Amino acid sequence: MTAADPLVQLVRDATFVRLQADGDISGTGGKAPDGLFFQDARHLSRWHLAVDGTAPTALVPATPETDDTAAGVLTPEGTRDNPPAYTVFRRQAVTAGTFTEHLSLVSNRPDAVTARLDLTVDADFADLFELRADDRHYAKPGAEYDGRDTADGVLFSYRRADWHARTEITCDPAPDAVAAAPARPGDTARTLTWHLPLDAHGGADLRLTVRAHPHGRPRPPVPASAPTAVRRSERADGAADDLTRTCERGLADIDLLTIPVPGVDGEDVRVPAAGIPWFLTLFGRDSLLTAYFLLPYRPATAAAVLSALAATQGRRHDPFSGEQPGRIVHETRHGELAHFRQVPYGRYYGAVDATPLFLVLLHAHHEATGDRTLAERLERHARRAVDWMLTDGGLERHGYLVYEPDPGGLVNQNWKDSAGAVCFRDGTQAEGPVAVCEAQGYAYDALLRTAELADTLWRDEAYARRLRESAARLRDRFTADFWMADADFPALALDGDGRQVDALASDAGHLLWSGILDPERSRRVGRRLLEPDFFSGWAIRTLAAGQRPYHPLSYHRGSAWPHDNAVVVLGLARQGLAAEVRTVAEGLVAAAAHHGHRLPEVLAGYDRSATAAPVPYPHSCSPQAWAAATPLALRTALGPEPLGSRPAYCDAGRARPRPGAPS
Repeated sequence: MTAADPLVQLVRDATFVRLQADGDISGTGGKAPDGLFFQDARHLSRWHLAVDGTAPTALVPATPETDDTAAGVLTPEGTRDNPPAYTVFRRQAVTAGTFTEHLSLVSNRPDAVTARLDLTVDADFADLFELRADDRHYAKPGAEYDGRDTADGVLFSYRRADWHARTEITCDPAPDAVAAAPARPGDTARTLTWHLPLDAHGGADLRLTVRAHPHGRPRPPVPASAPTAVRRSERADGAADDLTRTCERGLADIDLLTIPVPGVDGEDVRVPAAGIPWFLTLFGRDSLLTAYFLLPYRPATAAAVLSALAATQGRRHDPFSGEQPGRIVHETRHGELAHFRQVPYGRYYGAVDATPLFLVLLHAHHEATGDRTLAERLERHARRAVDWMLTDGGLERHGYLVYEPDPGGLVNQNWKDSAGAVCFRDGTQAEGPVAVCEAQGYAYDALLRTAELADTLWRDEAYARRLRESAARLRDRFTADFWMADADFPALALDGDGRQVDALASDAGHLLWSGILDPERSRRVGRRLLEPDFFSGWAIRTLAAGQRPYHPLSYHRGSAWPHDNAVVVLGLARQGLAAEVRTVAEGLVAAAAHHGHRLPEVLAGYDRSATAAPVPYPHSCSPQAWAAATPLALRTALGPEPLGSRPAYCDAGRARPRPGAPS
């Protein structure tokens, strides 16, 4: 619970619940939806407790005890001279597709009393995309909602054509009465009532279980691993301790976000979903960068992500979803609107960068582990990915990886995928086909890395030579076309007319990581990103302050993203800019310390001197995978003995340094 998000959030096993401060659910939408969510749908939209006919007083609001449990203390109305007759201890928890509540009533009086509890419940089965929409309505022809009483609770169901979802509520003891309680026409809400006798200073218990049954028969979620235990540094150095704690929290959050998905041969693999509440599903770019940041410490994550993305690799041309042969998916969805193709996100391929990043991670996994099995197993998928870059991706036709804005999906298809994010210095959005700078760096790196796999594992020297020649040509024309001499800085993009999109943006820092810029220009860019218009003191902003489109609370035009900074920091390390690495790492670790050592998805771009703590971005996901993995990337970039002694968990499985990178 934060000022930006007032809800209590519990998560475990691909399931999450978001509660009001008193533990209730009211069915809100917008930026702070509450309810029980599973498989992209809300399976519980009302959960309102009344005690003796009125809303109880929260002596202790719902407070998380762990990531998946919360507890609070409630009482019926009372006065100083006539205090409450009993107290209700409320404990709530979430696990795979299930929400549970234990109400323990304790009498405060020397004589017997009877407590009346009423619980009003409903399930609206809203798709996450409905809840995200500000003013968009999605038609649902033939939709049927139903609620019926059972022997020990209520069963809600929703049907639309071949779509069928259910929510089952069971109670122990069974309710004494159940009555319809619609708040609006068509509601299926029910009020369950109990009259619970309490002996003198005695007690009673009520146990409630809500089970979500989404459409179809999804594989049972793989139980998440136990919270990551990471040994602390023995030194009491505050900065070192904060970095260690931030790494610990990040690894624990990755565990919370881990979900089961099919691998390339149909096996279940466990991958980090992108974030909560909106993105608890497989993503391309997000999962790839998360796995790359974790690679020196958890190489199995990279193997799982690569297998899952190979399983969803594009095979045909579908303009609605952006699918193209060889293209790596941007995101997958399991909800009703995706099922009926009312949104294109069932398998949506609108990402220009996921495909080269797939190739980067495939080689990096082999490089880090020395295991050749995965790179050999996915050889044909890698070749298809290269083919996509050269053909539909645009390298042969346009000379660059490009995307056309998708009016039905994402206007921008790089990591800054909000409308207006790829803009000129006057704020004008670039028109397509758009070639964003960082994607060209990824493509360059992908070609070189895949050439190395072709040489060392696939025994195809001719293919390797072709890829290296393509990479060299890309690097030569990139510098000629993207470098802005007046700004001494690369353009954010080229628009469809080949004009330099001249906003000064953090994307340039990714070029240091990929190596497409020559070392001298790379170092100049790295130092420029640490100047005050870019670096807030907490992190590097997405857009340098002082430009017309800059806004510190914009999603991509002035905010600061930890994962973006992580890529930049890895690039700074590759270019030998150790002081700059330490500066950015210190700012991010300090920001995390203000958030319980959890880095949020995005921070507002306000300067560190303006406030004692970083200003939160109001729509930020938390936890969020690539933000959670960011401290591990910082740990890698800092190398041995930064900010204090080296945490023990960093010693095992560290990746070998890339050629040309600092060891």
